[in-house]
Amino acid sequence: MIPLSDNHPTHHTPWLTYGILAACVLVFGLQVLSPLGFGTVVQLYGLIPAYTVGGMADPDGLNVGWWGVLGSMFLHGDVAHLAGNMLFLYVFGDNIENALIRSAEPMAGRLRFALFYGLGGAVAALGHALLSPASTVPMIGASGAISAVLGAYLVLYPKQPITVALPYVGITELPAWAVLGSWFGYQLLHGVATDPSGGGIAFWAHIFGFVAGIVLIYPLGGRRRPALWR
Repeated sequence: MIPLSDNHPTHHTPWLTYGILAACVLVFGLQVLSPLGFGTVVQLYGLIPAYTVGGMADPDGLNVGWWGVLGSMFLHGDVAHLAGNMLFLYVFGDNIENALIRSAEPMAGRLRFALFYGLGGAVAALGHALLSPASTVPMIGASGAISAVLGAYLVLYPKQPITVALPYVGITELPAWAVLGSWFGYQLLHGVATDPSGGGIAFWAHIFGFVAGIVLIYPLGGRRRPALWR
């Protein structure tokens, strides 16, 4: 299931969402072009659980350690990884940024969105790290923070129609609770069935991020608006 649009009007241009999207694309370009090499950049700036929560020292002394919580949110493994994350951010991020702007002045609302996004990403990254404290496999990607956006969207707009592409069905509309609920169920099913320290997709980062978004959105000022579902 691929989300294409949520057909939800916004009243403020989501500059911060666009800025995060642009930053992720720019950082990926720097990863590709870096004279250090793509893999070395990942090793340097990704979140490595053993060097953060695991108490191990990087034998080369190069990884940024706790700064990897932030660095990991802007790094991606390949074009498909980047494109998938940016699609979800583009479809859902603008509405969460606008929800926080409506509860404050535009600048204050954007600062709240930055705090929400950063906290969601940090909870996702550290949750993954705590489940695999001996792992030296770097975790990268914006999906933990974006998962927080998805959790907040489910809370604020559960009935909002989402245009999605479904295999064997084509383009159709489903309510947000069906789209995001099935997405979360998929993450949970695979999270339980896989070893978080084994590399691959960090399903538990998605799970922790999603739950963080549900918990954080109202304290930071999110407001529900009526859905457009007919």
